[in-house]
Amino acid sequence: AYPGFANTGSDTVKKQEAAAFLANVSHETGGLVYVVEQNTANYPHYCDSSQPYGCPAGQAAYYGRGPIQLSWNFNYKAAGDALGIDLLHNPNLVQKDAAVAWKTGLWYWNTQNGPGTMTPHNAMVNGAGFGETIRSINGSIECNGGNPAQVQSRINKYQSFTSLLGVPAGSNLSC
Repeated sequence: AYPGFANTGSDTVKKQEAAAFLANVSHETGGLVYVVEQNTANYPHYCDSSQPYGCPAGQAAYYGRGPIQLSWNFNYKAAGDALGIDLLHNPNLVQKDAAVAWKTGLWYWNTQNGPGTMTPHNAMVNGAGFGETIRSINGSIECNGGNPAQVQSRINKYQSFTSLLGVPAGSNLSC
């Protein structure tokens, strides 16, 4: 579905993108331990009732799930529309079906800017750097001094994955 993922640019860029995706997934899931967001107090927060379709699965149904921690009713709707799955009414599919979970992660990575100005994929293949992947995934909370420890956690994971893949991390690691 996303043939450019980890397949655009030089071999170094391809490996850097793979490392960036894996680093963000590792951060979001506690090293592939958690499928769902651990802070249950946040669950009711992810319903944007101003959306015309509302929150049909319930006020607290759109919490973070999957490798990129898909959150918010509008993201479940958009991901579901793109993937041909009704995630707005069935958000639990992201935590119950591994294939759906990974599809939402790749969908977000390749198509969504989030609070950033570019997709994480474009950040890596166009040279903006790893820091812009953070901005696109959770920048409104973590970037610009919002949560330096979380940013550093992502950077550390990225540097670890680039080292394992034998490529330099590049510049612009932070946001």
